Parts: sequence; structure tokens; C-alpha cells
Amino acid sequence: MFVIPLSVASIWLTVTNQQDNSIYGKVEYSNFIGLKYMVCISAISAGYALFGVVSSWVRCLMTKTWLFFASDQVLAYLMVTSMAALVEFLYLAYNGDPEVTWSEACGSFGKFCNRLKIALALYVIAVCCFLALAVISAYRLFRRFEPPFVPSKEVGQEMT
Repeated sequence: MFVIPLSVASIWLTVTNQQDNSIYGKVEYSNFIGLKYMVCISAISAGYALFGVVSSWVRCLMTKTWLFFASDQVLAYLMVTSMAALVEFLYLAYNGDPEVTWSEACGSFGKFCNRLKIALALYVIAVCCFLALAVISAYRLFRRFEPPFVPSKEVGQEMT
């Protein structure tokens, strides 16, 4: 359940983030594909987390451990990729890329970058929660199976 408010807060911080500069113009989240990707994946993960909470009360859905395992894994990986996109965006915004003559932007758009740092911090916590959920769903699925039988060396030597 922690994923829902964390994702909603990071979405809100990102979507409402904008700053106007008299020299360089206006910057807002909709100008950047990486931020749109993070917002989209964050909204999907929050919706899925809400579905997971609701489905925990419905017995027939709780027996679908393979479905939840696969969904948890896919969403956890998507959240990691969107977090990486946001980290890369912030890195370039703070440091630029001199090889392609991109200058740093956070000197001119400090408020925009600071709000994105807060959104990133909340999103990192949400990703950690989702990764923990993926581990828990893997445990719930694979605990139902016995480990494979591996004969010991002693048994193998007695047979020969």
C-alpha cells in the first residue's frame, strides 16, 4: 500500500512542476519524454498496487499466484527503467554533456530541478517497495514447490 501514495506524490510533483525563465523560456514536464515515461509507469504501478490491495480481499484472485508473480516482476522492472530515465535526466540537467555541447540547466531552472529531486526520492522509495513486493510474490509462488532432489556424493559412491 505504500506504493500508492508515494507514486501519486511523485506524479503530482512531476506533473505540476514548471518554471519560467526570462532568458531561456518556460520548462515543464511535458517537454521531456523521460519524465512522461516515469509518470506513465508510476500511474500504472499505483493502479496495479491498488488492484493488488483490493484483490487481497477476494479469495478467487489470491489463488492466481503465477499471475501476480509475473505482473510484479514486469512492473518492478518497468519501475526500475523509469527511475533510471529520471536519474539520467537529472544527471544531464545538473552536469550537462560537454561532448555534445549541452550545458547544465539547473543553474537556470533550480526550482524545477529541486522538485524533480524530491519526486525522485519518493519514486526511489516506491521502487524499493515494489522490488520487495516482487520478492514476496516470488517467495509465495515458489514455496509451494519442493526443491529438486540432488543425491549426495556418499549415496552415489555407495551405489558404485
